[in-house]
Amino acid sequence: MKLKISNEELRKFLDIDSPDFPKYTTSILNLANQFAQGTRPKVVGQLSDLIQEFSGRSLPEWEEWYVKKNPDAIVNATEKVVKMIGSFKGAMDEIDKDLVERWVRDLVIVKTFIGLRFQEAILKKVAEKKGCKFRIANPQEESKGIDGFLDETPISIKPATYKAKLGLQESIKTKIIFYEKKKNGIEITFEDI
Repeated sequence: MKLKISNEELRKFLDIDSPDFPKYTTSILNLANQFAQGTRPKVVGQLSDLIQEFSGRSLPEWEEWYVKKNPDAIVNATEKVVKMIGSFKGAMDEIDKDLVERWVRDLVIVKTFIGLRFQEAILKKVAEKKGCKFRIANPQEESKGIDGFLDETPISIKPATYKAKLGLQESIKTKIIFYEKKKNGIEITFEDI
């Protein structure tokens, strides 16, 4: 049997009132907090450890205990988020229809193209490093799990997470280049090519 407890039910079961926030504000505040890092452990403490130290049972007891232990945490976190909201307000003044259209074009056209064609970039980079030629696989070769060739060597390009699944595979007949998408690009690893 599976049961689900909604956030509203959690609050009800724990006898905690639900705050009323205007529409969209919590999404904006969450985003601002992500950028400002206002509720990181260095600002508010390691909450998962603190709640384990806490011996009380009620929300008022937790609040009193926490504030005694971290008297400036809420104020410091608030200031970080408020400052980021100010930055957001400044950024909002920069947003017009032209900027939105450029952003949508970059997302739909450019990033989609890059996402679909990054295998070619990976092959180019490895070929450059190895001092060899490359080519993208044709549809018939792709049907065999080949993404491209380095000289005459067939290559398959897989996400790094695929490594964990390799033990389940019978055998891969091509050399594999693994990639991992990072914040600022793609990290690739390969052996014996």
